[in-house]
Amino acid sequence: MSRSGSSRTPALYNVATLWSALEGSIILWALVLSGYLVAVLRKFRDRLTDPLVGWALVTMFLTAAFFFALMVGPADPFRSFDPPLGFDGPGPNPLLQNHILMAFHPPMLYLGYVGFTVPFAFAIAALATGRLGEGWLVETRRWTLFAWAFLSVGIILGAWWSYEVLGWGGVWGWDPVENASLLPWLTGTAYIHSVMVQERRGMLRVWNLSLLVATFSLTILGTFLTRSGVINSVHAFSDGEIGPYLLGAFGVIVAVSLALIAWRGDQLRSPGAIDSAVSR
Repeated sequence: MSRSGSSRTPALYNVATLWSALEGSIILWALVLSGYLVAVLRKFRDRLTDPLVGWALVTMFLTAAFFFALMVGPADPFRSFDPPLGFDGPGPNPLLQNHILMAFHPPMLYLGYVGFTVPFAFAIAALATGRLGEGWLVETRRWTLFAWAFLSVGIILGAWWSYEVLGWGGVWGWDPVENASLLPWLTGTAYIHSVMVQERRGMLRVWNLSLLVATFSLTILGTFLTRSGVINSVHAFSDGEIGPYLLGAFGVIVAVSLALIAWRGDQLRSPGAIDSAVSR
């Protein structure tokens, strides 16, 4: 049993203590990302020599290495402790164990958050290889829709829980952490819609790359807000040591992505054009 578990807590909520504690939430992030990595490797196992797939995997492995480094270093979820005889943990926060949705809301959010790593990795691969046509969009369409769907469900479940348990009066009463999960959903939704223009007309290439970078970057920023202790929220963890590392990762992702877009600027010019101002 973890230090957050308790024999007095129902088994379902004892499992949920994995993501109700700062260190365990990093384990869940790394676990979900590892699952996506395995799925991508299986999907593209016959194209591992393709530079586009290779760069995408490198990007995903670097992201995974960052979160594993957090576990080895500042997060240290496997730190041992010597409990006294008869020790029984405090269990999760009472607010987190009086509604069944809290056992499902966070994993759904993680499947959405982490899932955007896949289209982001292929976007970086397209920039690195110069294959900036619409091929990589086709490769990642289902991955993007999969991540977006889970993020949508996670946000809906979170809103339902907050409405029933905290009495915040609905969506617009969310606290900053809830709104932080909404931001990547907004940019991801915009990307899903605008990417259809690029697939059909070859337009909005820079815009779509920027939206995808923004979506992935905002998932890291949302993780920082939740786990750094910079805001007060029932969702946020207490002051932790991993905040500066997450903020640094956010800065590196934005800087590298913008540098690659600027580098490929000439190749990103759209071959298509809008026919009329009142076209769809």
